[in-house]
Formats: sequence, structure tokens, C-alpha cells
Amino acid sequence: KVELPIIHRLHTQYQSIMFASFHTTTTLICWLSLLSFGTALAPPAKVAVFGGTGYVGSQVCERLAAKGYQVTGISRRGENPRPGSALDQVDWVKGDATSPADVQSFVANADAVVHAVGLLFDVESGLQGLNTIVSGSGSLPGDESTYDNITRKTMFNIIDAVEKKAKNPLNMLGGNKQPMPLAFVSCAEAGWPDVAGGDFVETNVAPEWLKKYLVAKRAVEGRLTACPAARPIIVRPSLIWSWDKLDVLPIIPVFNIASAVGVPFVDKTIRVETLADAIVAGLEDDSVVGVQRFQAMEELAAMV
Repeated sequence: KVELPIIHRLHTQYQSIMFASFHTTTTLICWLSLLSFGTALAPPAKVAVFGGTGYVGSQVCERLAAKGYQVTGISRRGENPRPGSALDQVDWVKGDATSPADVQSFVANADAVVHAVGLLFDVESGLQGLNTIVSGSGSLPGDESTYDNITRKTMFNIIDAVEKKAKNPLNMLGGNKQPMPLAFVSCAEAGWPDVAGGDFVETNVAPEWLKKYLVAKRAVEGRLTACPAARPIIVRPSLIWSWDKLDVLPIIPVFNIASAVGVPFVDKTIRVETLADAIVAGLEDDSVVGVQRFQAMEELAAMV
């Protein structure tokens, strides 16, 4: 015969064990749920900016750093382009975006990525010497700097790395299924097939180098849009300018007037500061997905 006090003690201990197990399980489920649903990108999240020393990339880095993000600026030089500014807070590293191994090492530690690698005239255009004038960073392309290598290959490497990270067992175990914010600087002309007169201009007016430039941009847009591991933020600026970029200042009114009167294949120009603000806002806002033309970029910039 078992005494009632013993039965009572056993029952109490059983209840305590069950409550502790339920509490632990509930806590674990809540924690995994938070990881699974996630929150919008916010400081001090880690952001990798490829082409961080360039005209657009450096502006993006400066804004992210000023907001408190942990920013890694990756470029061929790996040097701060504007010492004495908010860029002093950026971790500047040398890296080759055409190298899958380099790209994977940076993406693996990032919460978001920006691709600001690019050039207007590649080595096959015959106009590469003009990059010292039209490039915001004033850099000359290397011998293998084709549109395919610099635009398509580098971005495909990033997308591959993002997909690899999403399939990492540790990330899957943690329940973090949120797509990574991934921003790509495309161009307004990539959208010519979608507007009246665009196809005609591209086929009959655009120079050969521009056609190759657009092939690379569109290849990236297509691959990025189809990547479930990323939240694609595709900004499509036309002419990018600032008051110190004298080479484009005379052309700006032509573009802006054409856009204002409704020429469908000409988009309004955008200041580099506005573009950088729009990219940062796009990274932070989970509702921003896909192509962003000048109207959307101006609206995003106003949110920062």
C-alpha cells in the first residue's frame, strides 16, 4: 500500500517536470519563430558593399555607416576613398568580385549585400580611356574588364553565394528563412523593351557597346529576380550626377526635359546622393522588391 503523501509528492514532481518541459519548448518555439519571420534590416546589421570605393558604392557605405551599420567595403584597392568622413567607420578590404571564393567569404558574414560594381566603357568598347573622365572614381578598367565579367559574372557570384548561404544547415536549423536584401545598380535603359519606342532606339540608334552593356545588366536582373534566397532591389538610374561631376552637368537638362515632356525611353536623371539614399531605404524596407525607376527611387530617398 502506497501512502497518499508519497502519491501527492510524485504527482507534484510530475507536474513540475511537465511545466518545465512545456516552458522550455514554448520558449524555443517563440525564439525560432522570431528568427523565421525576422524583422526589417536595421543597425547594427552587417552589410557588404561590393564596389564600395566607387562613385555610388562610397555614398552607400557612408550612409550605412552613419546609421550605425557594420559595413564592409570591398574593392580592388581596399582603401578609404574619403578619409575624415563617415567612411572611416567602414571596414575597407581588398577583394576580387570575379572570384567565387572571395565573394562567398564576404557574403557568408553579411545580413545584406549591395552590388555597386560597374563601368560605363569596357575594354572591348574601344572607349575605355574615357573612364577617367566619366567614372566617378576615375579608375581605369583592367585587361579583363568586360561588361560580362564586371557586371554579370560578379553579380552571379554574389547570387550563388547568397543561395549557398541560404542552404547552409546552420541557417536552416536556426529557422532563418528570410530572403537576404540584395541591391543591384542597373540602368534605366535596361527597361527599354518595356516602353514605347525603346526597342527601336536600342536596335537602330544605340551603339554596339551600349547593347553589350544592356545584355549584362538584363542577365543580372533576370537571375536576381528568379532567386528565392534574395529580396531583389533593382535600381534603374539613368544619368547619375553630382555638382562636382562636370562631365555630365551639360547633358542633365536634356534628359530631364525629355522625361518631363513624356519621352517614354528617357528617364529623369538622379543625383548620386538620392540614389544612395534610395538603396539604403530599399535595404531597410521589406516591402521594396524588384525594379525601382526614378519615381520610386525619389520616394524611397525621401524616407531616409
